[in-house]
Amino acid sequence: MLTISIDHSETADYIYQQIYQHVKAAVLKRSLMPHTKVPSKRELAETLKVSVNSVNSAYQQLLSEGYLYAVERKGFFVEEIDTFYHEEAPSLLLPDDLREREPDKSGWISFSHMSVDTAHFPLKSWFRCEQKAAARSFHTLGELVHPQGLYEVRETISRLISLTRGVTCRPEQIVLGAGTQMLMQLLTELLPKDALYAMENPGYMRMYRLLQNLGKKTATVSLDEKGMSMAEIEKQRPCVLITTPSHQFPSGVIMPASRRIQLLNWAAEQDGRFIIEDDYDSEFKYDADTIPALQSLDRFQNVIYMGTFSKSLFPGLRISYMVLPPGLLRAFKERTYDLHTCSTLGQLALKEFIDSGEYQKHIKKMKQHYKNMRERLISALEETFGERINVKGANAGLHFVIEFDCPRSEKEILARADAEQLDLFAMSRFRLKAGGESNKPQLILGFARLKEKEIQEGVTRLYRAVFGA
Repeated sequence: MLTISIDHSETADYIYQQIYQHVKAAVLKRSLMPHTKVPSKRELAETLKVSVNSVNSAYQQLLSEGYLYAVERKGFFVEEIDTFYHEEAPSLLLPDDLREREPDKSGWISFSHMSVDTAHFPLKSWFRCEQKAAARSFHTLGELVHPQGLYEVRETISRLISLTRGVTCRPEQIVLGAGTQMLMQLLTELLPKDALYAMENPGYMRMYRLLQNLGKKTATVSLDEKGMSMAEIEKQRPCVLITTPSHQFPSGVIMPASRRIQLLNWAAEQDGRFIIEDDYDSEFKYDADTIPALQSLDRFQNVIYMGTFSKSLFPGLRISYMVLPPGLLRAFKERTYDLHTCSTLGQLALKEFIDSGEYQKHIKKMKQHYKNMRERLISALEETFGERINVKGANAGLHFVIEFDCPRSEKEILARADAEQLDLFAMSRFRLKAGGESNKPQLILGFARLKEKEIQEGVTRLYRAVFGA
């Protein structure tokens, strides 16, 4: 028996959708038994006082989904469908602990190190580049591109990093990917399975967890005034070093040439040793010229260079890259990867943006803007806190470390900062392993998302969080 009630109100579903839903429900509940003939299209249309086309659309959808089958010159019949194990469907509501809630950040001031200032991004120029790229290479958008990324894009990136970072490579050595972590996961498949990876401590916690989740052996190396401690490297005896020499994350230490040469000599001493250079925000150096990449000094092809456009442009672009030494490039090609993780249009737009000169123009503008914001923030901090703070690692990048001479712990300060509606992080977040902690609280202060009018208010709130009653 098929009973259907049609809702003719303006807010109701289309009539054919209502018929479809009623018949489908009747089949699943076995109100209509298998192989039962359903009313003809004309008969049901007359009963419901609707058009034959509406009934036909519903029946055709039910037919295509397998709820009905048709017998020539006889009509439509109910398909044989197994019943569900449970008559009552379980709750489809997501458990409360898995639900995501967008936090209300109105009134908050961000000292987050993870953000960039998109207010100054030349969006119109980017859209023009996107349109030019699409018009010029529209046929490419309909094809699967090379697993390493479009050659012409890699060619542009190789020229860019040669000019700006001194990186020596061919376009063939570049692999594009949707983020550094994705590329790192790919890289671990090319390196020996039993390799021991050593990371800076404090360091990039997300990368550390990624390696552990992949089942890789990990070790941590503490920092001295020059970066990764050579004594600890010799003690740990890793195969792979992961380092951020241009602006150590999160301490801000810039690795001098002497330590860079020591690392390169370490890698050259024994076959199978590699250095992964994460050059995540190298574009922003304020008090001197940009320091060339570690890879530019490498004479034995032991450095794997990684870069990203997340800091220089915006994180949502999701285009990062790595430069593989020839040996690892051969291993990559032998595995016949077929990855296509970066938007083809995004790649083409990026190429146009760089080739047109807009990229370097934007970097020059943002470098001056970030330098001004950094100086104004440090000035406000020194004026408010006096000699009770010590600023570290402020010569490059989009964040620096501030150490406080106060009895409160980092945990207490963060709790009070949260009450003050301040978005910031403490050094403890980036300690990969316990040990070597400072006896003074240290915070990571990013300034990329700060607005000039927020600086003094943000510093005042921070003072209350650290020293207030």
